[in-house]
This record gives sequence, structure tokens and C-alpha cells, in this order.
Amino acid sequence: MSSIQANLFAQRESRERWHQAARADLQAWQLERLNALLSRVLADNAFYRQVYRTDRLELGSLDQLAELPLMSKSDWISDQASGFAKHHSYPREQYRRYHRTSGTRGRPMVILDTESDWQWWIEVWQYVLDACAISEHDRVLMAFSFGPFIGFWSAHDACLQRRCMVIPSGGMSSEARIDLIHSSEPTVLFSTPSYAIHLGQLAESIGKGLARSSIRCVFVAGEPGGSVPSVRQAIEELYGAQVMDHAGATEIGPWGFGSRDGQALHVIETDFIAEYLPLPSDAANPSDTANPSDTANPSDTANPSDTANPEVRELVLTSLGRIGAPVLRYRTGDLVQPRYPSSAAEQAAWGTSFVRLEQGIFGRLDGMIVVRGVNIFPSSIEAIVREYPSIGEYRLVLSKSGALDELQLQIEAREDIQEQLSKELLSRLQLRVDVRRLEAGSLPRIEGKSKRVLDLR
Repeated sequence: MSSIQANLFAQRESRERWHQAARADLQAWQLERLNALLSRVLADNAFYRQVYRTDRLELGSLDQLAELPLMSKSDWISDQASGFAKHHSYPREQYRRYHRTSGTRGRPMVILDTESDWQWWIEVWQYVLDACAISEHDRVLMAFSFGPFIGFWSAHDACLQRRCMVIPSGGMSSEARIDLIHSSEPTVLFSTPSYAIHLGQLAESIGKGLARSSIRCVFVAGEPGGSVPSVRQAIEELYGAQVMDHAGATEIGPWGFGSRDGQALHVIETDFIAEYLPLPSDAANPSDTANPSDTANPSDTANPSDTANPEVRELVLTSLGRIGAPVLRYRTGDLVQPRYPSSAAEQAAWGTSFVRLEQGIFGRLDGMIVVRGVNIFPSSIEAIVREYPSIGEYRLVLSKSGALDELQLQIEAREDIQEQLSKELLSRLQLRVDVRRLEAGSLPRIEGKSKRVLDLR
């Protein structure tokens, strides 16, 4: 066994031990890493010294974390034209990676990583790759554009560290990617859920279906869907492959991997501390623009040691391994339903002691649509839409009819299902939706995070 192989094997054993760790041991590890993080950050980071009003801080327990201020993206956005986030620790010359947030809820924000921080990304990603048993024998095709958004950049480098063959497809058309899949025979495909569905449906339409291709696993991230049963089923049928969900963000890191049963996400608690805020009374307020103190009291944070917490909460994350752009008590805006294993048997069934987020991320605090007093999340509509195999692309259009809000669902479908789908939406969402069928190719295809809500109100 080479030294590289031996090192990878030792790291894998360490990850397996943490999956089996008692919660008390895991929390002790989190506290140790948190205090080490605070020591380095307050020594090097002017932004956090100003926020915390001290240059030295050591916590005696994880419960004290709730006494620190909450952060949101608005706290980090700079007035500089470059978009360079304010919470970086060092001069730019010390950084090696440049990435930007998508700007879907505001202007893009630049996040940089040092060489050691990027290595942390890659090492944490190994938990994610373990979940799908990716090995050096796999060939991984990356179906994304390799632009400045984080995309699957860290996955790309993590797969290389695992000694996989990595097949890039940036800049290629969907048709060219389908041909590349057939010629290069990848065993794993990385994509957003919506693009995986589009690619699979396109392959079928041109007689190059992928259900019997070499792909054994479709790894999805970038938008909700990988833990939604109907979306998973659509992808599984198109590729004849396992679907694995993942969650991460440019400003946070690769914080979650899909559960064994495919219906949840697990937070990688060796490297992230998860907290849960009760939803504010006005849940439509964006977390990126609201002052955290206006909508939630830190003392109301759900106790991370609870064995069960079935309530829907907003996810707050602290990244324990990122020094160059520290993430402490960051309000993600993601809506989750956390649950901890209630017994040794349940932990064994999950394969980990890490907290489980039922249904993954099933909505956003700032992504809620309010139509005639009914709160709707786009992911809820997608879950229903994906139950209809004849539907390709779709879009939600919000408009006004006098004083009333109107919601139209535009679909590209191979058959007339408008009436049936409208009745299904009314039955399950208690909202009347005008469903309109469009010609194939009428709606834009989006490779990255889908922007399927057009608000004309």
C-alpha cells in the first residue's frame, strides 16, 4: 500500500469512528474546535473583533454559542465594487481560490479561500463521497460550467484526491454532454436536480436514453430536490441509478450529505455546528436583508442536544475549519426539520450519529410565495410537478388581477394534463393554480440554480 493510499485509508477510518460516536463525544469535539477557531479568528480577523468587541473569547459549553450575534449575508456584503466580502481575515494576496455567490437574492458576493481552507473543503467532501461509496475505480462526470460560482469545484478536487477519474464538461451543450456520457462511460454524474432531469429527458427524446448507461449514481446539489421523493424517482427512472443528495454553499462549505433512505440530509457535525431558529411570525421576511435580532432571539435557538425536534426551523451553521472567511452563527435561510437518533438501533439504521434533516431543505425563509394568504414554497410545487413524467421544464408566474394575486404554472408537457394537474395542486396546496401548457422549448433551460419564479406583481 502506497503512502497516499495509507493516508486515505486512515482518514476513512477516522470518519467511520465519528459516525459511531456518542453525542457527548461529538459535542466535546465541536467545543474544542470552536474555541480553537475563535482564538485564531479574533487574532487575525478585524471584522469579528469589531462584532464581538473583544480579541479573546473562550466558551465553556456549546450552550454559550447562542449568546454570540447571529450573522446573515447582509452583514458580509461590502460596498466595494469588487464584491469582496467584509469578513475575510487576511489580505487578498494570501488567498488562492476565488468564488462568488449566485446573486439570486442580491448582488454577487466574492468569497476567497486560503490554501489550507480549500484543503478543509476537500477533506470534508470525503464524508459526502463516502455516502455514495465513490472509490478510485469510479469515473466522475461534472455537468456544470466551471464558472466563478462554487458549483462542483470542491467536489472536483475531492474526487481527484480520492484518485477518481474526473471528466469535465464545462462549456458543452446538453447534446454534447449526452454523447460524452456514452463515449466516456462515467459511473457517477454530478449535476443539479433540475438539470439532471432535463438531460435525461433530452437523451430519451433524441434516442440516446441514459437508463442503461454506465452511470450508477447521480449526485445532485445546488437546489432542493434530491431528498424529495418524486424528484428522486424521476431521476432514478431516467438514469436507472441511485440518487445522492448534497448540501453546501459558497459562504459556508460542504455541510451535508444524503441519508441512506434518500429522504433526508445529514449535517457533517465534525466540521459544522447546527442550530435551529424558530420561524418568525412574519416568515416571508428575507433572512438576508432582515436584522436577525428583529426576527429571532438567540435564546430561542433549539437545543442541539435534543433527541428529537420535529418543528420546522431555520438552519444556522458555524463552520469549524474555515479561517480565511470565518462562518460563525450564519443564518442560512434554509427551512429544515431536524431530528437526532433516539436509540442505538436508529443510529445504526441511519449509519451515523449526525443530525438528520427530514426531507432535506424543503424551502427557504425568503423563498416563500404568498398568494391570497396561502404560503407556498416553489419546492412544494416542484414535488408535485415531478410526479408527471410527461412534464419537461416549467415556470411559475405571479401576477395581479385587480387586487387579487394570480399564480400560473407554465409547463412543457407531451400531453394535455393541465386540468388534472390543476386539480392536484388545489387538493394538496389548497390553492387554485392556472396551469398552461406551452410548446416544447418555450421555456429557458438553466444549468445552475433554477430561477423558475417570475413575479410580475
